[in-house]
Amino acid sequence: MPNMSLKKNPMPSQEPDVRNKNFLEVALGYTAEMAVDEAQRCLNCKNKPCVKGCPVNIDIPGFIKEIAEGRFEEAYGVIAQSSSLPAVCGRVCPQETQCEGVCIRGIKGEPVAIGRLERFAADYHNANFKGEIEKPDSNGKKVAVIGAGPAGLTCAGDLAKKGYEVTVYEALHLAGGVLVYGIPEFRLPKSIVQKEIDGLKAMGVKVETNTIIGKTMTIDELFDYGYKAVFIGSGAGLPRFMNIPGENLKGVYSANEFLTRVNLMKAYNPESDTPVKENNKVAVVGGGNVAMDAARCAKRLGAEEVYIVYRRGEAELPARAEEIEHAKEEGIIFKTLTNPTEIIGDENNFVSGIKCVSMELGEPDESGRRRPVVKEGSEHVIDVDCVIMSIGTSPNPLIRNTTEGLECNKHGCIVTSDESGLTSREGVYAGGDAVTGAATVILAMGAGKSAAAAIDEYLSK
Repeated sequence: MPNMSLKKNPMPSQEPDVRNKNFLEVALGYTAEMAVDEAQRCLNCKNKPCVKGCPVNIDIPGFIKEIAEGRFEEAYGVIAQSSSLPAVCGRVCPQETQCEGVCIRGIKGEPVAIGRLERFAADYHNANFKGEIEKPDSNGKKVAVIGAGPAGLTCAGDLAKKGYEVTVYEALHLAGGVLVYGIPEFRLPKSIVQKEIDGLKAMGVKVETNTIIGKTMTIDELFDYGYKAVFIGSGAGLPRFMNIPGENLKGVYSANEFLTRVNLMKAYNPESDTPVKENNKVAVVGGGNVAMDAARCAKRLGAEEVYIVYRRGEAELPARAEEIEHAKEEGIIFKTLTNPTEIIGDENNFVSGIKCVSMELGEPDESGRRRPVVKEGSEHVIDVDCVIMSIGTSPNPLIRNTTEGLECNKHGCIVTSDESGLTSREGVYAGGDAVTGAATVILAMGAGKSAAAAIDEYLSK
């Protein structure tokens, strides 16, 4: 008997005034009873629109049916056929615009909580699976993957399942990419990321950290070492700034630096080798998920007031609705229709304020969003001692500057011929943020999956 409730089972979570003072995971996850009840809301539609809405084409009705019948390990098995990182995706995917966004139950009521059920199945597996991961027989062909983020790890996992000898080269000292340096612990515990990476290693994937392709070695040298194909999943880690006065003052961070120091280098720990200076009032410029992450981290580091400063209105905020809601619950102050023009410093060159103008929305621009225009006479100053710039990133130029014949566009993104990820260099494929610019984890995973299939076809000729 299907559960015809119009509402999802709510996600248990820490109270806002408790969680905004710690880095423990906010969402606590479904119990088995809640998961079964939620799974029974699925109608097992004939056309399966949710599968079409998933960038990695998980058999969503299939795994939900297993949960509804209490077969949790079998549910994980269904997901694992298509996804190498289910515990990650269940936490950070924007399901509301993808699988859940096209769920039939969402026409009259709330969609099935697909992401929460995926997380439940993955967490159940991680807590209860005691067997060994099967390592496929090698086919003798070597593939190099550049970048141990979601695109690279997905590509590596899919190729390993087919018997390829895959080595992932990562510039940092830990694998995971944005999953470890960008997304905070309270949204994605790093132990979960490590568990997923350990699973890939058990399948035979090798991970070489502290290796910068373009500096330690080049793509041409990878081919000299016997690799038959290369996948570039190096992400988009080069921060952008507004080029306004005062951006070189002490206390101005890029969101990349701030989050890397907090998440990867544990700067929230006072005994860390690189602690972040305690600040009382923080302005985060930008309105995406990264801006929400930075603002919520700043609050947890002890700031009394944290502002989101965004030049468009609240309806135009690009962050997930859930992240915006959580930020508001935790006390983040939203200054929308506000645009910085200068960062003000004191006599010691520390940040003392941010000069802004108020905006109003005019006609739509080329992106289809209404263009913000300045309100005359609206200049004002927000009293802050720290500014975090979160206005986007672009790919690091190191790989393109050291690789002959690799076509890139004016934004520095690698150009690919189609969804396979094939670049202008034979045997070289690319995907994720290195191709699209900053996007989502699941889109990067979808690109890695498509490239793995294309590489397999290329090397099977």
